[in-house]
Amino acid sequence: MTPTAKTPKALMTGVAIAAIVGTTGALSTTAMVGPAEAAPQAGTDYVDLVAELSPSVVTIEVSKSAANARGSMTDEQEEFLEEFQERFGMPFPGAPGQGRGPGGEMRGSGTGFIVSADGRIVTNAHVIDGADEVTVTLEDGTELEAEIIGSDPATDIAVLDVEGDELPFVEFGDSEALQVGQNVIAMGNPFGLGNTVTTGIVSALGRDINSGPFDDFIQTDAAINRGNSGGPLFNEAGQVIGVNTAILSPTGGSVGVGFSVPSDLASEVVADLADDGVVERGWLGVRIQPVGEDVAMALGFEEGEGVMIADVTADTPAEEVGLQNGDIVLSVNGEEVETPRDLTRAIAIEKPGAEVEITYLRRGEEQSVTVTLGDRANLDA
Repeated sequence: MTPTAKTPKALMTGVAIAAIVGTTGALSTTAMVGPAEAAPQAGTDYVDLVAELSPSVVTIEVSKSAANARGSMTDEQEEFLEEFQERFGMPFPGAPGQGRGPGGEMRGSGTGFIVSADGRIVTNAHVIDGADEVTVTLEDGTELEAEIIGSDPATDIAVLDVEGDELPFVEFGDSEALQVGQNVIAMGNPFGLGNTVTTGIVSALGRDINSGPFDDFIQTDAAINRGNSGGPLFNEAGQVIGVNTAILSPTGGSVGVGFSVPSDLASEVVADLADDGVVERGWLGVRIQPVGEDVAMALGFEEGEGVMIADVTADTPAEEVGLQNGDIVLSVNGEEVETPRDLTRAIAIEKPGAEVEITYLRRGEEQSVTVTLGDRANLDA
């Protein structure tokens, strides 16, 4: 499999890092109904909790024809694969030529977890990207053909569906409540070894690894390796508080720096995908950049405030309401924006057609305008 085959260049670096985690995976599941509720007491181990949770974690196996894998790649993506191999001293996981099956078929695998008794499964978008067939294997060895309900490369979240009745499942928890130093548990199938549990702590929150405008990763030192992609990161209450997505490593293996999509973001994307298979996001139609120190000084700011509009695209909501190059956006619907990422998210969380109030600074004068958003098309904001 080649996770980057259909990935926009703007997302290639981050998704590529994520794919380090996701090219070998096999998991397990038996019969347990309902979300896990057990929470270990301080000083105890996780034996009972793991026994309760592991049946909801599954193996995701994908296949794709070699011709389609290579044919869907651009010259830039091929160049990226070469740079990856040079940097990490190993082929890009899942790239053409890796994991070949009969007839040159490309194969790859990752991890997923069941979130509903009737067979709804969450995994990473890069795990199933471009797959011709997707197979889910439960803990008891049962293999089920999976349907891809929807995929969102921008957050690297995908939703699958299998035929099932009273399958074991887990629930999302509140990632907003996480604190640095909190214990966490990761489950997955690193390097094809089989169901594996690792533990660690929350090392940092809100990490931006330059994979896209929605970066807000949980960083953990729980061991995450190839094959863990799409697997759950649990808190001690047995709730999913992250979806394991990426590692940072010079070797391709875990060095204690792993990243998970926070559950608050993942659960919203999952709900959106489950509804109609797509994630709808608002679109303003501008290129943006941080407010530099020189501009901040000229405006009398102690430090950079707001986000500068570098360019307004023609025939967009931004142009329609008169936003101009050089305008400095201060807030959206009353919520301050301090970085380009803040503005992108503030717009993207709204649906196309929504009306939002944007407060901005133009030549030292604060102004406001109401914009009816368009449909996001992989632009900056």
